[in-house]
Amino acid sequence: MVNLEWYRTFKTIYKTGTLTGAAEELYISQPGVSLHLSSLENYTGYKLFERRGRRMIPTERGKALYNFIIEPVIRLEEAEKSFQRSTEKHTPTISIGMCFETFQTTLEPYIASFPFNIIIKFGEYPEMVDSLEKGILDLIITPQAINSNDIDYEPFSYETIVLVGGNNTDEKTLNSLIKKDNPKEIEKWLKEQKWYGTTGDMEHLRRFWKQNLDKHPDFRPNYIVPNLNSIIRCLSSGTGLAVIPDFLCRKEIEENQLKLLWEGKNKVVNTLNFGTRRKTIYADEIESIKKIFREEMGRPLS
Repeated sequence: MVNLEWYRTFKTIYKTGTLTGAAEELYISQPGVSLHLSSLENYTGYKLFERRGRRMIPTERGKALYNFIIEPVIRLEEAEKSFQRSTEKHTPTISIGMCFETFQTTLEPYIASFPFNIIIKFGEYPEMVDSLEKGILDLIITPQAINSNDIDYEPFSYETIVLVGGNNTDEKTLNSLIKKDNPKEIEKWLKEQKWYGTTGDMEHLRRFWKQNLDKHPDFRPNYIVPNLNSIIRCLSSGTGLAVIPDFLCRKEIEENQLKLLWEGKNKVVNTLNFGTRRKTIYADEIESIKKIFREEMGRPLS
């Protein structure tokens, strides 16, 4: 049985000409708009729009369906306005892109407190920027400010990539080698240790190694775990090494569950940015989310 909301969404896409425009007018996410359209196309068995860039061009079948349903849908909307109990605004849905670890460390405890709906998406930073441009995401948290005419970046904090170890790690030899500024011996000691890493991601390790030892690491971690927070839990009260952003493990270091072994002779620092589209109807909602990040990250840029 067809869902009447599919027809409302179809009519709005037809009217606005874009998925983003329909999402803004209906106060739902763009993925929700796409889902309604694909469901209606599957139900009818016909392609209703041709996608040309961001524009949605109705097919002949789409034009025929629009002409057939437009008056009934308008009458239903008028009936809804006349008989609804109130004229309350639809609850907005805000879609946010960030890495999994950032979500767990900052926003996760606050999710239930927001007076609007939230969709969290994890992925690679270039993919997030593309989704932001297309209207699939409303806000991204990223260390990469990729140029775009449609996106504004706001630096709000920073992270330092550091070498950490479990609190049972004997770091005396490393400290001695660092004081002597002996890169070859430092590298030798490091490669003798057990290492933790995440699936398919050695970017932090590569940058730290290149910045401080002037070469690329020629080894793979001994233990590959799902994410950086898993590394922190595995290292706590144990031994082993990892290179991770410091803001993820500040609490564990303060509570002596982890040891901060080396910030590096040449620090690797990432500026963290809010990325938003220049035109948005969700400015107030986005600002309330930004406030949480500023408070949790605790490192305002001077």
